[in-house]
Amino acid sequence: MNDQLSKAEIGKDAVQHVVEAATTTAGQVASILATALKDVADVLGGFASEVFAIRDSARQTSAEADDPAD
Repeated sequence: MNDQLSKAEIGKDAVQHVVEAATTTAGQVASILATALKDVADVLGGFASEVFAIRDSARQTSAEADDPAD
């Protein structure tokens, strides 16, 4: 029995390993980007909530300052 691999099989194995490595790397990068986008959305959402709270406080303060009962 001949245990040697043919050049074609060696080439196929090399290509297969490259494709597997590239796919794994692309998946890891996509995961990193997805997590980063989620984190950015979280931070922007928190900022928007703060802006709304500041706006409401400013409106309330303005209404209290305009109240003739004081």
